[in-house]
Amino acid sequence: MNEKIPLSVVVITKNEEARIAECLESVRWAAEIVVVDDVSTDKTVETAGRYTDRVFQRAMDVEGKHRNYAYSLASNEWVLSLDADERVTPELRDEIAELFQKGPACNGYAIPRKNFVGRTWARHGGMYPSAQLRLFRKDKFRYDELAEVHPQAYMPDPRGALKNDILHYTYRDFTDAIAKLDRQTDLEARKWFREGRKAGTLGILRKMIDRFWRAYFSKKGYKDGVIGLFLAVNSAMYQFLSFVKYWELKRAEHSAKHP
Repeated sequence: MNEKIPLSVVVITKNEEARIAECLESVRWAAEIVVVDDVSTDKTVETAGRYTDRVFQRAMDVEGKHRNYAYSLASNEWVLSLDADERVTPELRDEIAELFQKGPACNGYAIPRKNFVGRTWARHGGMYPSAQLRLFRKDKFRYDELAEVHPQAYMPDPRGALKNDILHYTYRDFTDAIAKLDRQTDLEARKWFREGRKAGTLGILRKMIDRFWRAYFSKKGYKDGVIGLFLAVNSAMYQFLSFVKYWELKRAEHSAKHP
């Protein structure tokens, strides 16, 4: 494709020197690429600089605030939001090109994602199509800036949906998945603590069982074999670890108030 598509691809990175090149290679067709790096200690910035001169560094504080800042740097009206572990397929590129040739009729578009563990596509358990709002008008879209993890996205209708996929290399392997689970449940527990959420043992047990049942049985995660079982357990453990870390924060608060 010789003619650039008039949008800005905005990519968030953190120590992704091994994967950032493949991500940026998949979006060379965009009129602009913006990379916002969370103060990497590897060669992420150097590698990204081979694809664009729009590389910035900012320490991640709150995810929503960080992402909103990154989108504000885009020069174009339209933004395609990616992470370094994601790739745009040629089919999606062609679909976006056709959309812009006709003229987008919506404020934003959800895009399905193929989620991978290693190089294995997790087809079941709610892992596909796993569509997210990733293509949007910059002035119509924003994330909540309070939530420590999984911020809420806000955008007025109309909304659309694209058919072709982003490839999301979610976890390098099981060890990577466990490390991400640990980091994300730290943030989830802090969010619960900040909100003063009420959470009890029986309620968490019900949520754990529900999450596992839905992922493994209702959404047929068992069809993905060991990977499907792991992801279902991982989903249940997200609730449990968030709860025990939240309980620990509450206990520390109580101890500080009543030494």
